[in-house]
Amino acid sequence: MGGIGIAVLTRPAALAEVDDAMVNQRHLKLAFCNANLVNLAAHDQALRRDLAGFLVLADGIGVDLGGWLLHGAGFPANLNGTDFIPGLLATGKRRLRVALLGGRPGIAARASVRLSLQFPEHRFSVLSHGYYAPEEEGALLAKLEATPPDLLLVAFGNPRQERWISGRLGPQHCSVAAGVGALFDFLAGEVPRAPEAFRQLRLEWLFRLWLEPSRLWRRYVLGNPVFVLRMLRARLFERRPTR
Repeated sequence: MGGIGIAVLTRPAALAEVDDAMVNQRHLKLAFCNANLVNLAAHDQALRRDLAGFLVLADGIGVDLGGWLLHGAGFPANLNGTDFIPGLLATGKRRLRVALLGGRPGIAARASVRLSLQFPEHRFSVLSHGYYAPEEEGALLAKLEATPPDLLLVAFGNPRQERWISGRLGPQHCSVAAGVGALFDFLAGEVPRAPEAFRQLRLEWLFRLWLEPSRLWRRYVLGNPVFVLRMLRARLFERRPTR
């Protein structure tokens, strides 16, 4: 879809795939693709090339609509990172070492506390906030290499987190590296999740727009129509659009 290969997986199949990578210490890069990421990648060949090395999961109603427009079928499940990561931790087959990287100063620490309370069977640690100095990056990577976590959660926002994971991380740093966007903000209570009714209707994006209009209006008010037009154009003029 838009040059990004989004995996067509059910929730159990996706959880099993990522859990297998952690159990067998198989390096896996994980991304959650929403309509905004498709829009960003449409004019960014380097980003599309980076994402080709990821397991990319479908996130949100936008890409589901894109699936219907392009292929006459949506994706089997909405695999957004905010719900997928806790689900992964809940189904882990063994004690996991999980490292958190990103967010504003203090946010990852609060998110780590929340995760530790929710999943006491796993071990959580904070590597750094997302505003470290460039000269500190080598030490962060060395720390990962010295004690590689089973799961590294990277919250830089897209596309920075996907670029960083692609360009910096290898098997020596972690088993699974996941770009998780605003997950730490939700866990820390910095940004509230949408009420259940919004989530059931798959309108969480609308709730977020209401909460943060000045930051998100461009992504949703402008970006959503652009995405739909892009999918329609692909349907009309491209013979075999890829998911």
